[in-house]
Amino acid sequence: MKLSLPIPLLLLLPALAMAKPLTVCTDASPEGFDVVQYNSLVTTNASADVLMNRLVEFDARAGKVVPGLAERWTVSADGLSYTFTLRRNVAFHATDYFRPGRKLNADDVVQSFGRMLKPDHPWHRIAVNGFPHAQSMQLPKLVRAVDRIDDQTVRFTLNEADATFLPMLTMGFASIYSAEYMDKLVAAGKPALLNSQPIGTGPFVFRAYQKDAAVRYVANPDYFGGKPKVERLLFSIVPDATVRLQKLRAGECQIALSPKPQDVAGIRGNPALQALSVPAFMTAFVALNSQHKPLDNPKVRQAINLAFDRTAYLNSVFGGTAVAATQIYPPNTWSYARDVRPWPHDPARARALLAEAGLAKGFETTIWTRPSGSTLNPNPRAGAELLQADLARVGIRASIKVIEWGELIKRGKAGEHDLLFMGWAGDNGDPDNFLTPQFSCAAVTSGTNFARYCSPTLDRQIEAGKRTANVAERTRQYVAAQKWIHDQALWVPLAHPTATVLVRREVGGYRVSPFGRQDFASVVVR
Repeated sequence: MKLSLPIPLLLLLPALAMAKPLTVCTDASPEGFDVVQYNSLVTTNASADVLMNRLVEFDARAGKVVPGLAERWTVSADGLSYTFTLRRNVAFHATDYFRPGRKLNADDVVQSFGRMLKPDHPWHRIAVNGFPHAQSMQLPKLVRAVDRIDDQTVRFTLNEADATFLPMLTMGFASIYSAEYMDKLVAAGKPALLNSQPIGTGPFVFRAYQKDAAVRYVANPDYFGGKPKVERLLFSIVPDATVRLQKLRAGECQIALSPKPQDVAGIRGNPALQALSVPAFMTAFVALNSQHKPLDNPKVRQAINLAFDRTAYLNSVFGGTAVAATQIYPPNTWSYARDVRPWPHDPARARALLAEAGLAKGFETTIWTRPSGSTLNPNPRAGAELLQADLARVGIRASIKVIEWGELIKRGKAGEHDLLFMGWAGDNGDPDNFLTPQFSCAAVTSGTNFARYCSPTLDRQIEAGKRTANVAERTRQYVAAQKWIHDQALWVPLAHPTATVLVRREVGGYRVSPFGRQDFASVVVR
């Protein structure tokens, strides 16, 4: 028996089969798809950016918070109450593993935040990796309640005013999940599937994931922002930047993320390719684990900063595509402490400090780095070897450990490292995007504080900067915090890179984000 199809559908089938996907060559596998459990940009790109939405979003070009799943919001005069009115008729994804029975409503928002905020919530213990962003941002302490007012209205009540709260809700971890889907998984005894079979409201719908190979998505026909211009989206996971460029040249991908600086220069004159760039709100750094001896001694951390030749590092690794980092966030950020001077390259002073610390003969340590390049670390092996050589000149004997990205993040959050090449991308231009998640005591517990440093004094400065909307007062507190961090030498600040993405000329509608976020909803492949 033959299947008979209507003539228009028969004509349409070849076109669908031949429809060219948007293929993005990316540098690493996501850790999972339950984004609240993770803090890497790779995971945010593969989950929050394409599959999900937040109550509010951050418009990088306008530099402000804009409506997302909430079409409007109000804030009480005392800054303790935020009331959000949700969009109507927002659909969750329909897949072969879930068919939504209703549209987005307030229950989804309450459940999404409740699991992060309440230790007794049924979903709280299910997150095996915890909630690193919510914990480091101290949301359980900040948020007193998340209440359903009616189907379309949610109210957040805070314990204290916090100028960073609204921008914080634009971050990937604040994505809204389907309470209906989560309840279904619990009833089936399979809650862990939330991490491998995600459901969201975003522009693309998850289809399949093959670790270290590819993530596949299809356009969401019911997306409230309008159906994406491409029918299919493929993340091709290619750790080697040279191979990503080869695939771009061959037309096997239309967008290549995290190119090496020499690759950017290498495509000049190629009429089929172009480099799109924007100054990144990011900092590359080496975290010094202050919980490991002798790195618990500030003089030792200062000696490491003095021993490292940053100029040679920048020239070798970034090749002119980044500016030297003096502080924890870029110099165009408001509250940047301009009177804090960079650590000079001074091996003699480094040796003197080691002697003062009782380490005249040096010591042994380890340098941890990733195997493949990224925007924040274009050449991990070369950077680690440069640091290793500079440390050897002052008597510090460092061995290099190259660890797969997902494992590096996991073990770094657990504090197993000594010296760790890492990077941090802010989400919305607010200075606290760097301070709280990287230097607060709460962030030591959550794992995002890679320096593993906890100081009540520093905590008070960071907290004071969040309690007021007065920019002058926030700046005063944040400048003091930067000076403290610099004097304690918790990082070896390396670079503020340029965010560059290589694209084929047939791609239109793509914009590079200074925060490393990805938006493919308006991209066309001509």
